[in-house]
Amino acid sequence: MAHLLYYSASILVVLIVLFVIRNKIKKTLPPLHDNQDTLEMFRRSKQSHELALLFIKLVDMDGAGNWPPRVDHENWPAPLRPYKDIYLQLIPFLAVDVKLAYNDEANIERRRDYRASMRKLLAERVDLSEVKRVLALPEANQWTDMSREAYNGFYCCLAVCRHAYRWAMIPVVKVAQLETTVDFPPELDLPWPNLQRMFGVEADSGNNTANVLHNFDNNGDRVYKINVSLAQPIRDAEDVFFKLFYDIEDMAVPIYWSMISAVMAFESGDKRSCLRHVRNVSTHLRTLLSVFYDNLHEQRISVSVWLSYIQGFQGWGVGHYIDTKLVKYDGLSGNHVLFFQALDAFLGIGQYLTDENMSRYIPYNQRELCYGLRRHSIRNKLKTGERLDDQIDQEMSEIIKKIRVFRSAHRFRVMPYLEQPAPERLPMTAGKSVLKGDTIKEALKTLDDMMVTRIAETV
Repeated sequence: MAHLLYYSASILVVLIVLFVIRNKIKKTLPPLHDNQDTLEMFRRSKQSHELALLFIKLVDMDGAGNWPPRVDHENWPAPLRPYKDIYLQLIPFLAVDVKLAYNDEANIERRRDYRASMRKLLAERVDLSEVKRVLALPEANQWTDMSREAYNGFYCCLAVCRHAYRWAMIPVVKVAQLETTVDFPPELDLPWPNLQRMFGVEADSGNNTANVLHNFDNNGDRVYKINVSLAQPIRDAEDVFFKLFYDIEDMAVPIYWSMISAVMAFESGDKRSCLRHVRNVSTHLRTLLSVFYDNLHEQRISVSVWLSYIQGFQGWGVGHYIDTKLVKYDGLSGNHVLFFQALDAFLGIGQYLTDENMSRYIPYNQRELCYGLRRHSIRNKLKTGERLDDQIDQEMSEIIKKIRVFRSAHRFRVMPYLEQPAPERLPMTAGKSVLKGDTIKEALKTLDDMMVTRIAETV
């Protein structure tokens, strides 16, 4: 019996060690799938069809040759390097325990101090004339001083610096939400239009590409974190939440290929191949959606920490005046994720974002891909009564059913996160800014109605 107990205990120790090693490896190894074979198929097809050309243009320009984008957070021209150092130096002072965020006067002072520190460091360390010189070169298509990967990295850095300055405190608090404009330091304000022009977006705020997709290094770790000085469960929830969006885009690459291949096959008259590619979309989609189902729950992202510590940083809710009119911008939204916009376009489902918001928050090459998929959508070209057309339509209906279930599940999973009490702030989403309503339920009703409407439109 003693030998049996010893043997069992030894096995248990080995299993624990293997579990720890497995999780350590899982945490430190790059998360990227090897999408290079798929991307090479796109490159071989880019002369054959507009959609393949649009996708590979997105990959080679915005993605620095890969999707999700390649990003270099280290090898920057010297004038740009202080930005990263300043963000990392100040970020431990951005987030505080929510219990310290209930006093307006204390919040005003804390935010004023944070902004003053960032202003001082930027003024001391950044040579703005050199920054402007360096950033003018890529706009002239001169990449001698920095690679596209490095450009992507700096885009991320400047975006998160602007978000950190905008809020100047996490959790987001009422006195910050009531601001309508923010006087940004010139080191944060003047370079921003250069970067936005390169990506073809207009907003003062960051976006899903800059703040999320570009915020990973080659080891799969996020570079610019938010809650670095707070408890481990908060930091873990933050990492899981943003990694979710990165993984969705990573896993979407084979689906982009299948969607575009389905269109190419259909338009060339090869409906049998089209059917095969549409089936592949459905198969891959199930795996991709599991990223959402496996992560957006209490055990991975705690309801008690998400609203106060994770969501707010990506919001915006301020603007600037143009001819006495306040032009206000929102922050990041799940509706900005490329994959779901592209899938809706492929299926012929109506565009969710207005054209104005597409131009504000979605980079040009991503917009063009979605517009192209919508132009070439085959669903309304299928002829009822033709065997292969009917089979293709049936497969597309199965995809739509999966998306409807996903959107319904998202509605029910996200509402408990949004309904969490947060007395330090007004009701707000990152993508819609401050919501109107006397109670949290009233404020969220408009958002819930929008989700219900989108589910109904997913047909």
